[in-house]
Amino acid sequence: MAVRGLVVRKDPLLIAGFDGSEDAGVYKLTSDIAIIQTVDFFTPIVDDPYEFGQIAAANSLSDVYAMGGVPIVAMNVVCYPCSLGMEVLRDILRGGADKVYESGAVLVGGHSVDDKEPKYGLSVTGTVHPDKVVLNKGARPGDVLVLTKPLGTGVISTALKGEMVDPHVERYAYTVMSTLNASASAVMQEIGVHACTDITGFGFLGHLAEMADASDVSFTVYADAVPVIDGALDYIDMGLAPAGLHRNWEHVGPVVEVGGNVDRNIVDAMCDPQTSGGLLIALASDKADELVRRLKDAGALAAAIVGEACRRGPEGPTITVVS
Repeated sequence: MAVRGLVVRKDPLLIAGFDGSEDAGVYKLTSDIAIIQTVDFFTPIVDDPYEFGQIAAANSLSDVYAMGGVPIVAMNVVCYPCSLGMEVLRDILRGGADKVYESGAVLVGGHSVDDKEPKYGLSVTGTVHPDKVVLNKGARPGDVLVLTKPLGTGVISTALKGEMVDPHVERYAYTVMSTLNASASAVMQEIGVHACTDITGFGFLGHLAEMADASDVSFTVYADAVPVIDGALDYIDMGLAPAGLHRNWEHVGPVVEVGGNVDRNIVDAMCDPQTSGGLLIALASDKADELVRRLKDAGALAAAIVGEACRRGPEGPTITVVS
């Protein structure tokens, strides 16, 4: 890790920082208010600049929602080749701004640099009560895992580059990536949960492994229950998988045990690097059905119980995938 060895200042008011692979930093300001700080940006994954702006903004805002917070202000982060013209950039920024305003936050400026390849995202500040911060650590043996969006956006983005995606699948993938995790986060806070993370570049299994390590528990995943966008498994079967999927498996594979009757394509989908994916929530089993019901009532794209936590073994936290 590039940050290994850096001097990290200790502060008793810092709730989340470098430790634990958290989704954002959290700093306590008062007894009632903590700020959440995050930044994210990336290269275009769709051709339409407005849609790219929306997806990038939703992805940046997601870290605040994963911590149980509410975004309040955002700033644009722009890398852009001037040779593409200002109209394309204007559409990107318009898409981002519309998504920021949908979240209820305010766009307050930003920074741009001339670059050979366009990149866009946001720096976002949110707020949360210090006692209600949701970290990716805190999962307990017996907890149930709930996922709020289907997987497969990385695979579909790869298939799009080859112009092999059905238009209906393309539209749904855009809906998945541009949908805010706001309502899911609000329901999560109302129900009360033990841990949460959002599924992004490390894929479902990668982020679950971070939760397992931070919480010092193991997980069992029900492969057949994991929601995947229609068509994504077919594209995986055709070999249309992003390079990040294979890197994610190389990273997480040593702590994952896959049952012999589990479809390998589903395992690959669980390693697929997601953009603006859903929330992965760990909570007490007696609250799981209510969470799923409330998520569905709030319009969640998925609300599926996908696994459970158990005590870690002597070798450390592991993930077992069963059918």
